[in-house]
Amino acid sequence: MAFAKTILVTGCAGFIGFHLSKRLLSNNYTIIGIDNLNDYYDVDLKHARLDLLKEYKNFSFALSSIEDKKAMEEIFAENDIDIVINLAAQAGVRYSLENPYAYIQSNVIGFMNILECCRHHQIEHLIYASSSSVYGANTKMPFSTNDNVDYPVSLYAATKKANELMAHTYSHLYDLPTTGLRFFTVYGPWGRPDMSYFKFAKAIINGEKMEVYNSGNMKRDFTYIDDIVEGIVRLLDKKPERIKLPSISSNAPYKIYNIGNNQPVELMHFISVIEEKIGKKAFKEFLPMQAGDVLITYADVEDLEQDVGFKPKTMIDEGIKKFVDWYKEYYKIDEI
Repeated sequence: MAFAKTILVTGCAGFIGFHLSKRLLSNNYTIIGIDNLNDYYDVDLKHARLDLLKEYKNFSFALSSIEDKKAMEEIFAENDIDIVINLAAQAGVRYSLENPYAYIQSNVIGFMNILECCRHHQIEHLIYASSSSVYGANTKMPFSTNDNVDYPVSLYAATKKANELMAHTYSHLYDLPTTGLRFFTVYGPWGRPDMSYFKFAKAIINGEKMEVYNSGNMKRDFTYIDDIVEGIVRLLDKKPERIKLPSISSNAPYKIYNIGNNQPVELMHFISVIEEKIGKKAFKEFLPMQAGDVLITYADVEDLEQDVGFKPKTMIDEGIKKFVDWYKEYYKIDEI
């Protein structure tokens, strides 16, 4: 069997990286996965994801951190890589208040290593994860990629904005086509235990108190994982091209997209859907707004729809049901 292009996926044992790698492997791509399997959250969950990927013959794995310059150089030198998808990062807004240096190491130094390797190995397209958090406290809705994003309200957001700036520099200087993806509150099966919906489900099932910030007065553009993956897959061959005509902003082969559900959901409604799908009410503890949080996220996905004919469409009811079904199966919960 002849395989399609070879794609390097960093963070392959992570939430998005796992789902994307699985989809690409099924689509006959050769995948080289990199992950450091750190203990930011349950390592067993990462290993369980990785074990599923290892069932594919067209998958190979390297245990490494993207901030390890020597290791990255060796991986790029030893493999004929066509496309790089960088999903490895220190995630989480709140954790950036506790361990800021982890964000600089992974999200800035690590991304620098990726850019340098892409530059020196003639990678045809670099796709990388940015975040809706770059919009900070913007009040203009929906968030557009044309909006000013110079005022982040968390270090995590600042590192993601830094990635976009670094990528543009390499696109401009070295003709490296780069595509940045601003993901909006991704949820679904095999998700991250540090994310709110995962914590909510665990608390409800275990009959524990559930922390709800800003008394639940927030809205999020919750985006189901399959929609995130579909957006990335459609952009694989959509390489940005250098604009030949003069441009007032940039003529580099560089592009940024939002991938969000384009319909914000009230947090309290989101919680009520989780309660409904689990079949049990939550014990809620209402707390003040957390530092670094924002009141609302809302994605303008017009560019994505125009360029690749796709916009996320999975409704909360459907997505949460799939997550809850997976959660019960994975954690072997028979009765609640």
